[in-house]
Amino acid sequence: MTHELMKLPYELDALEPQMSKETLEYHYGKHHQTYVTKLNGLIKGTKYEDLPLEEIIKSSEGGVFNNSAQVFNHDFFWKGLTPGGSEIPEAVENKLNEAFGSVDKFKEEFTNAAVNQFGSGWAWLVKDGTGKLDIISTSNANTPITQGLTPILTCDVWEHAYYIDTRNARPAYLENFWKLVNWDFVAQNLSK
Repeated sequence: MTHELMKLPYELDALEPQMSKETLEYHYGKHHQTYVTKLNGLIKGTKYEDLPLEEIIKSSEGGVFNNSAQVFNHDFFWKGLTPGGSEIPEAVENKLNEAFGSVDKFKEEFTNAAVNQFGSGWAWLVKDGTGKLDIISTSNANTPITQGLTPILTCDVWEHAYYIDTRNARPAYLENFWKLVNWDFVAQNLSK
């Protein structure tokens, strides 16, 4: 099985002005593509060659894990964004209020997890097997699915995600991120 770079659900310039076309050309077109290309090269002729992406992630280590997890993480990240953002469905708002006290409190805690993630990594809204929501951060290519958690929303905080647009100002990147969140995607993941 050959893995392919996902097709974005929007044009490269559709997230402007919060996320530039140039950022997507590099982040999606080069970084994400490189993870896909490297993964395909690493699994050719191995026991991972015919496995679905999530199975590779759960059963591999080293370069195979890093590249497969980064493909998954990036696919998930891009699906969580939409041009101009979207309205929060009432069901999502209720779940966030229940878990965090308010949507604003959730955003504050998520932003803190993202901004304070040391080095490269990800901030995640996840749910466990009981449906309990939590915010976690993972370093490098690590992903919640290896912890038995269901990802709901993620923000990529590797420097390549924001350096073109906001240089080293990760908090400014997070301000832009909230203006692009695809809450319908969040709702779909909550209902799984």
